[in-house]
Amino acid sequence: MLEQPPAFPTTVRQPALFIGHGSPLNAIEDNPFSRAWTELGASLARPQAVLCISAHWQTQGSLVTAMSAPRTIHDFYGFPAELHAVQYPASGCPELAELVRATVGADAVEPDTRWGFDHGAWSVLSRLFPTADVPVVQLSLDVFKTPAEHYALGKALAPLRRKGVLVLGSGNLVHNLPLACWEERAFAWAERFDALVRNSITTRDHTSLVHYDNLPEARLAIPTNEHYLPLLYILALREADEDPAWFCEQVTMCSISMRGLRFG
Repeated sequence: MLEQPPAFPTTVRQPALFIGHGSPLNAIEDNPFSRAWTELGASLARPQAVLCISAHWQTQGSLVTAMSAPRTIHDFYGFPAELHAVQYPASGCPELAELVRATVGADAVEPDTRWGFDHGAWSVLSRLFPTADVPVVQLSLDVFKTPAEHYALGKALAPLRRKGVLVLGSGNLVHNLPLACWEERAFAWAERFDALVRNSITTRDHTSLVHYDNLPEARLAIPTNEHYLPLLYILALREADEDPAWFCEQVTMCSISMRGLRFG
């Protein structure tokens, strides 16, 4: 077990957030989603650091970014040059990477010095912390882990919330990109699944959400699970006295849920 870095003393509990990030354009457009993220950021006490679990970093094994100056990754195509020019110059935090490994077990997560901030991270963080003055590390999604194993890893991360670390999950709880359309409307099945997940979270039925394959219309809502899995980390971090606070309660582009969730 690695030694716990002294830079993270015990503090009050930091929030755990799940944000439906949707289109990368939300990073530069003025719309209800970007405004809600800006308002959310203004309501947060400044954390010592952010640990982000993004849908857009999938790896073999779990990795955590451990460099001091992560790059901004433009992991998309077909968008305006203005979006490709965006940089999010937050520092990394090797000390937090070490603390993550010390908390969950050094053998469970390996350090990484090649990744950076993908758009699932920076498109949201640029609204929450627009001056990029909060250090950020990313934790990858291990493609070999089951949903239950992702949830268990989230549980193991729980002590970080009392070490000044805000944990951010960035994905979408309904994400069927092949069926998406560039319109402000929603398929009925997408709204039903979004409402079902909301109700399960409210009633603390995490078990059904971990075993989401058994939920009605899950194959439409979650054809691939990389955008759903960050939600499981945030649910795992929920403590007994925490009720959900909701924002961006909307399905857009026909098949993308922008629902956001806050604990704490």
